[in-house]
Amino acid sequence: MTTTYSGALTDVDGVRVGHASRVGDGFLTGTTVVLAPKGGAVTAVDVRGGGPGTRETDALDPRNLVRRIEAIVLTGGSAYGLDSASGVMGWLEEQGRGVPVDGPERVVPVVPAACVFDLGRGGDWRARPDAATGRAAVEAAAATRPRSPVPEGGVGAGTGALVGRVRGGVGTASTVLGSGVTVGALVVANAAGSALDPATGALYGEFFAGDGPVTYPSPALHAAAERRLAEAVAANGPAPLNTTLAVVATDVVLSRAQAQKVAGTAHDGIARAVRPVHLLNDGDTVFALATGARPLDTADPLALNEILAAGADLVTRAIVRAVRAAETVRGPGGTFLSYSDLYGSPAGAGPA
Repeated sequence: MTTTYSGALTDVDGVRVGHASRVGDGFLTGTTVVLAPKGGAVTAVDVRGGGPGTRETDALDPRNLVRRIEAIVLTGGSAYGLDSASGVMGWLEEQGRGVPVDGPERVVPVVPAACVFDLGRGGDWRARPDAATGRAAVEAAAATRPRSPVPEGGVGAGTGALVGRVRGGVGTASTVLGSGVTVGALVVANAAGSALDPATGALYGEFFAGDGPVTYPSPALHAAAERRLAEAVAANGPAPLNTTLAVVATDVVLSRAQAQKVAGTAHDGIARAVRPVHLLNDGDTVFALATGARPLDTADPLALNEILAAGADLVTRAIVRAVRAAETVRGPGGTFLSYSDLYGSPAGAGPA
């Protein structure tokens, strides 16, 4: 039987993704849930930003008790939005999924979560994701079929995202290595830094994404885009705040220490696509999941290297996809221009 791949995090067998977006009536925000296979996955985290907003990440320390995680929550709403993890926790409890406590029928779901800052972008500072938003996202994930495509751009936790002066959002990518190992990544790109080379308008990540040649907008197109961006930024007010979040998943057996190495190395993928990165007002956080469906070659002490390299490459590619998939938003919270609106599709861009 031929396996169909969608080029998304969900190409890692058993991993599902669901979005819940809230738009209008002051909202421009949402939540994204990465749902592991039933029984959970070995999970780790690496936080590099100086202003993270997280929940239950200490549980992922390899020195601590919890070994497998059922779901990860990525959410808008800054620290307020972390409440969305409560809705995911409630759903998991109903499914009997979590850490068994006093017998298999009593579980405590440990749900790591991280947030991005998008407060006020829909017009109402108090319009944030809550437990109901988280529940809607996990239910959406559970309802998907295996290897389903993942919507990208301004959806879920990326609904109100900005990267520098342009729209950000959700992006995803995957690859199957020569060894047969599958690696996937999903990002929520909402960075204080920029994804654009200021001299040309080209996307930094395209220099490293490996999807094809770098697209250079024509000088005239870049100059026009700069004028439009300057007008929008002047009207919108203060520069956007943090953060880029990512989940890297693979189908091999990894220890928690190995998974933590994957999460740490994947930050290189953010640094290739966003400049500057890991600032004090960023909350850049990467999670790593290992489903354990296939063995890692334990006879080779460097077998993990290809997964480390792939994870970073896929994060870069996913950021490029997020920026290219995003759409312009005009509303009471401001006008947020998309890269595609400013520069067009790669086929329509001119030479440098």
